[in-house]
Order: sequence, then C-alpha cells, then structure tokens
Amino acid sequence: SLSPSTSPDSIARHHSALLSQDDSGRGPLPLLRPGKYVAIDCEMVGTGPRGKLSELARCTVVNYEGDVVYDKYVQPELPIVDYRTRWSGITKQHMKNAIPFRAAQAEILKILKDKIVVGHAIHNDFQALKYFHPKDRTRDTSRIPLLNQKAGFPVKVSASLKSLAKHLLHKKIQVGHKGHSSVEDAQTTMELYRLVEVQWEKELASSLPPRPPSPIADSSTDSDQYMDDQYWPSDLNTDSL
Repeated sequence: SLSPSTSPDSIARHHSALLSQDDSGRGPLPLLRPGKYVAIDCEMVGTGPRGKLSELARCTVVNYEGDVVYDKYVQPELPIVDYRTRWSGITKQHMKNAIPFRAAQAEILKILKDKIVVGHAIHNDFQALKYFHPKDRTRDTSRIPLLNQKAGFPVKVSASLKSLAKHLLHKKIQVGHKGHSSVEDAQTTMELYRLVEVQWEKELASSLPPRPPSPIADSSTDSDQYMDDQYWPSDLNTDSL
C-alpha cells in the first residue's frame, strides 16, 4: 500500500512493479487509486487590446474519482473585453461574486502542490494560472500516443478532448452554444487518463529520472477546506441540491 506522502515517482515505479508481476497470465491486476492525482480545467476570457489576451475566469479541479474539490469563478486582473461565452460559458453575471485572481491562484496552487496534475493541452491552463508545474508531475492527455492509438487517430496528432471523449468514452461533451463546462472537461480528462494509466505510468517510470521524496503535506492546505465556499458557481450549487 502507498501512504499519502508517497512521491509521484514511487507511485509510477509501483505501477511498473505491478505490471511486471502480471506475466503469468493470471489476469489484470487491480489499479491503484492514488490520492496524489488531480485533473484541472480552466476557462478563459479575453482582456487587453481587442480582447486578444487570455485570462483566467474559472478553474475546476477534480480528484482521481472525478469528484469536484475546487470550482470557482475568477476575476481577471485586467478589464474583460470579450467574455468568449460561446466557448468559455462565462457571462457578466458570473463575475459578480468572482474571487480575485491572486486569491484564486494561491488556493489552486496549494491544491496542485506535490500532486500529479492531469489536463488536456494543460500548458494553456498553467499559462492562465501564471504557473509552471514540474514536467514529471504533469500528464497531458492531448499528447499521449496511447490514447490516439485506442481512438484510431494518428499517433502524432493532438486530438481534441471532444473527439477523444466521443471515440473512447462514448460521451458527448462541449455541445450547444452555452460554452464549455470546466467541471465536465476536467472529469472527462481524468476518465481518459485512467483508461491508459498503468501503461502510461510504466513508460514514464522507465524514462524519467528519480526525484527526491516529497515532503509530507501540511494538513492545513488540504483541498477539503474549499468544499464550502461563498465563491462556488451558483449553477454547481444548484445541481448539488
């Protein structure tokens, strides 16, 4: 068993060890459910000249099981020029109770600290957060040949989340004109990761150099503290009733 303080590299090596034990044909081994994994999705609006600058307006983080641990609307640092509602789902109404960017950034980074973070084209999310996550602790589902192979796509193509969800999960996402749901997208990304988790971690374990063990996280930064918050999107609160 793995403790909560187990380093990501130890988790990956453990995956690899489990796979190496399955050469006897006794059937698939049980998958791990490590608490060190989260998936993230961000929605951006346009600021700056002609709204060409992308700034964070909503961020969702889900755990390994797809449960929401963080979801807030975020007030950009610059005035919003283009809400990009058709894609972002963000409207002026959402900004009335939005949390300031710096406050949101601090909360989100506490959650991501020492985690393996899953995302789709995740560099866009990190750019919106003005943050760089360690490469060996990042899993980008838009750049995984394993998923493309399963979906029947060319290996080097950067497939969209919508296409991968349709072909591999048999679900439709990002439909209609009300914009994307960052909750749905983050959950879908984690589902895709879990489809290829063991094989992907095995490959990474053999290619990544070892890191020092992570320090034990301070319980005061646990993501559970964000479950009851005045800044939660009202539509999400309504859905939970």
